[in-house]
Amino acid sequence: MVTIGMNYEVIPGKEQAFEDAFTKVLNVMKDMQGHEKSHLYKDVAKATSYLIVSEWSEKEAFSKFIQSEEFAAVTNWGKEQILAGRPSHKVYANA
Repeated sequence: MVTIGMNYEVIPGKEQAFEDAFTKVLNVMKDMQGHEKSHLYKDVAKATSYLIVSEWSEKEAFSKFIQSEEFAAVTNWGKEQILAGRPSHKVYANA
């Protein structure tokens, strides 16, 4: 089992669009092999900063997901001009 921390910074005023997109991504994740659970957290000190914590059976399952056509179909970051910068991901291996 691995936990993935995905940090996102969104453009001010685009918070709801990001949250709506996350809901779509979560629906896709539910059907992906290896996905256990995911949660979205919003920084109370900075409303445009988000963290998604996602648990997967293995890192390869997560990598397959973010490279999938299903993920690409529901993420419209560029088209909608939602993100303020490139997201960063961190992998935490569970013992």
